Amino acid sequence: MSAPTVAVLVLGAGRGERLGHALPKAFVPLAGRTLIERSIRALSGSGEFCRIQPVLARSEFERFEALGLVASIEEVVAPVEGGKERQDSMHAGLAALPDEVEFVAVHDAARCLVSEADLRAVVAAAREAGAAILAERSRDTIKRVAGGHVVETLAREECWAAQTPQVIRRDWLAGAVEAAVDAGRWGTDDAELIEWMGHPVRIVEAVAPNPKITRAEDLLLAEALLGEARLAGGRLA
Repeated sequence: MSAPTVAVLVLGAGRGERLGHALPKAFVPLAGRTLIERSIRALSGSGEFCRIQPVLARSEFERFEALGLVASIEEVVAPVEGGKERQDSMHAGLAALPDEVEFVAVHDAARCLVSEADLRAVVAAAREAGAAILAERSRDTIKRVAGGHVVETLAREECWAAQTPQVIRRDWLAGAVEAAVDAGRWGTDDAELIEWMGHPVRIVEAVAPNPKITRAEDLLLAEALLGEARLAGGRLA
């Protein structure tokens, strides 16, 4: 029996104001390549995805086309237009996928250093459990705060920082997005909606650094990681 097919939505419709760059965040260069190009090449290199579907602001379609990724990478297709909220973009991306896709990975274009090994691990876990996310153990003690005061100190060993991709059964994800729209609920990540629907979500600990490029200092960190990979003969560069 063949493994269930997995497509990936690469979300890059946001402007990224906190990064403070003139370009939309997905098109900010990192060591000569845009963030979205680095993300797509990592996803393609894993060999796990039958389709790589970018979701972008319509104003950036031409900029994306100029990267030549549709012509040069078999799995990559033309972008579809994203929305104001993350769930709007997921809805648009899901609607563009062919019927035979059984699992959907959702990945932020700004997590452009995700490793092929971690991609393969999270896809394998999702195929077993129905939904799985990459995550990193919290290094800090987490405080829950309300009204400027600590309400609760959470057990650090139970706290994880969620990353992407988050890989989910297509029927679960589509159902969760539709239900969230009907309920007026907006999740901060994709797995939150799956949890809300009562489905289990497996955690896969990221082995390699997988930072999200949000601020200018994150670009500096990513450049340093790329430099380390080059010295070690890695494939990030």
